[in-house]
Amino acid sequence: MPYRLLVTAILVAHAAFVAYVVLGGLPAIRWPKLFWPHLVAAGWGLLVVAVPLTCPLTRAENWARVRAGEAVSSKGFIDRYIEGVLYPARFTEALHALIAVVVLGSWLLAYRRWRSGRG
Repeated sequence: MPYRLLVTAILVAHAAFVAYVVLGGLPAIRWPKLFWPHLVAAGWGLLVVAVPLTCPLTRAENWARVRAGEAVSSKGFIDRYIEGVLYPARFTEALHALIAVVVLGSWLLAYRRWRSGRG
C-alpha cells in the first residue's frame, strides 16, 4: 500500500512539473527572479523531448510500481497520461510549437517588464 501512494505522489509531482514547464514563465512576468528556475525547468523539458531521455520521475515511478506489485510501462509520463489522452497524438508537433510560444512569450514579457523597471 505505501508504494501505491508513492506512485500516486510521483504522478502528481510529474504533472505539476509538466504544468510548471508550460506555464511557469507566466509568474516571472510579475516576479522576474522566477525566470531562472523556469529557464532550468524548461531546458530540462526541452532536453527530454528532443533527445529523448528517461525522466528521473518516470524511473522513480517505475521503481515504486515494481515494489507495489504493478506492471511497469515502457512509455513515459507524457506518452501515457497526456498525449492521446488530453489531446489527439496527431497534434503533438502543433502543441510543442504552442508550448514554445507560451514559454518564449512569457519570457519576452518578463524581460520587457524587467527592462522597464530598470530604466
